[in-house]
Amino acid sequence: MSLNVEHQPVRALPSEKPIRLLDNAGHAVRGAASGGFELPELDVLLELYRRMVIARRFDVQVTALTKQGRLATYPSAYGQEACEIGAISAIETHDWFFPTYRDSIALLTRGIEPGDILASFRGDWHNGYDQHAHRCASQATPLATQTLHAVGLAHAARLRHDPIVTLTYLGDGATSEGDAHEAFNFAAVWQTPTVFLVQNNQFAISTPLSRQTRAATLADKAVGYGMPGYHVDGNDVAAMYAVTLAAVARARDGGGPTLIEGVTYRIEPHTNSDDPTRYRQAREVEHWKRRDPIERLEKYLVSEGALGDDVRTEIADAAESVAAHTREVMTAEAELDPLELFDHVYARPRAALREQRARLEAELKESAMANDSSHAGAAR
Repeated sequence: MSLNVEHQPVRALPSEKPIRLLDNAGHAVRGAASGGFELPELDVLLELYRRMVIARRFDVQVTALTKQGRLATYPSAYGQEACEIGAISAIETHDWFFPTYRDSIALLTRGIEPGDILASFRGDWHNGYDQHAHRCASQATPLATQTLHAVGLAHAARLRHDPIVTLTYLGDGATSEGDAHEAFNFAAVWQTPTVFLVQNNQFAISTPLSRQTRAATLADKAVGYGMPGYHVDGNDVAAMYAVTLAAVARARDGGGPTLIEGVTYRIEPHTNSDDPTRYRQAREVEHWKRRDPIERLEKYLVSEGALGDDVRTEIADAAESVAAHTREVMTAEAELDPLELFDHVYARPRAALREQRARLEAELKESAMANDSSHAGAAR
């Protein structure tokens, strides 16, 4: 089956300055700096604020649990809430999301339970949630591999005339991978309904952006593939939401893929095992802390009378409830079944796998019986 994918290549360069709808002081931005996008309605912005506050409280709580040894590792998204929440809020429940290892708060916003999100970070499961139920692929540790999966699913959806959109996140470092190139090229050639969000948080672990590319912006890469590219202030959730919403609508209408670069910053270390003081200065971190995405939106909502003390308290209470639930599920001992190693390997298990499972099951039963006998002897 073939598809008509004829189209006019996109040649317009993204804006040199990032698109903004709210400035650092929380004032509305209009004119050329807005890129032609409109500021979302107050009720939408208030919901984005709620989601960011809850997401940050969850992130801070998980980081604390990691320091206590409750998780093996955790890559924080503190400071990147506008990118994460703005984009994920722009897709529908039937659309598909393909995350990276850093996108736990986007999964939380998507409605996945904290314990299911964190199961892989504790080492309980490779993936703790039902991907089809949530329309979320597993979190990808290898760089850029999820971009190919997003494009492949989107292409298959087109062949089936299924009007879904796929959204995939990747970091600045991932744009240097061959998989990203293949995904961008395939998506543009076949005009798949895919939105690529590059969270440019300035570092690929310890490698700064200046040592990854000579491109003026990562959004500029879109032109070479023949798709639209947008250079966005990634700490402005209003802009992130508006630009992603437009890209999703374009993809759903058959307009093909879009590349969005959100310029943001990773406040916390790459993971809990990283020492960022080796490759960046404290003053740089402080500079970005003053560009906090939550504080920026909060200032605007307060100035518009949409965020009073009662609403602020209600949101804070909701965030604390999520944090408490996260503590509860992650401090409880996980119930692990070694036989689950054999589940989901093949749709129809091979004979050798069935034999291995039977041998392990027998060994586990034998060990359990020996333990029971030992305990009975000790009791006598």
